[in-house]
Amino acid sequence: MRCLERCMPPERLQYAELTESFSTMQSFPVGTTVTYVCRPGYMRIPGKSLNRTCGEDLRWSQTEEFCAARRCTHPGELENGIVHVTDLTFGSEATFSCHTGFRIRGNSEITCVVKNKGVDWDGVVPFCERVPCEPPPTIANGYYTEAAEYVYQTTVTYKCNDALKGEDPYSLVGTPSIFCTLDEDLNGVWSGPPPQCKVVKCENPKVQNGKKVTGFGPLYSYGHSVAFECDPGYFMIGQDVITCQENNTWYPPKPTCEEITEDRCGAPKISHGQVIPLQSEYRSGESVRLRCNPHCAFPDGAEEITVTCQGQNTWSSVQNCACKPVHSDSSPVISHGRVIYGQKPEYSVGDSVTIECYAGYTLHGSDRIVYMGEGKWSPEVPTCHLSAYVIAIICVITVVLVFLAAFWVYKKFFSQGGSYTVDENCKETCILKTNVPAEMEETEQMN
Repeated sequence: MRCLERCMPPERLQYAELTESFSTMQSFPVGTTVTYVCRPGYMRIPGKSLNRTCGEDLRWSQTEEFCAARRCTHPGELENGIVHVTDLTFGSEATFSCHTGFRIRGNSEITCVVKNKGVDWDGVVPFCERVPCEPPPTIANGYYTEAAEYVYQTTVTYKCNDALKGEDPYSLVGTPSIFCTLDEDLNGVWSGPPPQCKVVKCENPKVQNGKKVTGFGPLYSYGHSVAFECDPGYFMIGQDVITCQENNTWYPPKPTCEEITEDRCGAPKISHGQVIPLQSEYRSGESVRLRCNPHCAFPDGAEEITVTCQGQNTWSSVQNCACKPVHSDSSPVISHGRVIYGQKPEYSVGDSVTIECYAGYTLHGSDRIVYMGEGKWSPEVPTCHLSAYVIAIICVITVVLVFLAAFWVYKKFFSQGGSYTVDENCKETCILKTNVPAEMEETEQMN
């Protein structure tokens, strides 16, 4: 009878298969020794046996793993990008990603496969090209500095044409430079609209009972400034410096010079501070508060003082605020993003920065913000959120995991063909009741 007992075929190995002479057999007599050969993509480990034997217990002899996965060479470095490789063995993958401002040209993923009786990658390393922008927009009556190519972080500067003889000159209105950056879809776009070249002419400003101290000239174009002072016996109402705007007007409006009287004062002048309440003029005996800007103080250390109009444009005590240099920690913090233009160790009011998000994230808010002082930016510092396509991938993975978990629960508890396990105590009770004589059962029913 022993000779009739046979082993079933040995379990399938991932890394090896039976030689051809054994591969078609459905059973094996006790004592049969079979031989394996490494599968493609694997190679034999020296010193390890390739044989297994059918034992008298109808089990195959145990064996150590005797084939190891072949290894591909490292795919190489990726200029302006990153190579992600966790393993180089047969079947492993290498993925590629580019730094911000660059995009993949070629396959973003390659696999170590069987090739030419060995293993090799099924593709070549791609390259990262800098994201291009369309040529900068042209402007009327002006031009921009040309570049060999317009790619990520390329900056162009605009200038106006010279006016023809006898014509008014052009003024550059707007930001003179723009640069190539990225939009939400990581395509190249220009950072903003180009400036304009316009003829801007502001009228020659004159102040009655006052005079210019700077800004003399017969012609005033965009950005030109003029400073005034009042004649003796007069005080100024308004700002002493005005600037020509693109709409051919002065801003702030030009001041006026009012005659000094015994019961009147103009607003006190204070540097690095403010007057509360601010009015064009005050009556003798009226008081105002002078408050220093943040990080500034009066010589005695106070941040606010009260002064009183004494008439004849004279205040009881007017002092200027002195400011200490402040090491600002106001640099904007952007999770999953960075400042790409304008970053400084500390900022002054009016400084601007440009922000972009890392790959896979989209910007919510303005990409250009301006420092307003006291750690505040306008508009508010933007945020970077996961792109829609990344969220979609996460959702798909989550749905697959939930489906697999539900399938496992179903297989575990609901697909046993209606079978159930009877408690042992219940089983004994059922057996005893089955063996009770019929007469006793009838007696119990009568009772």
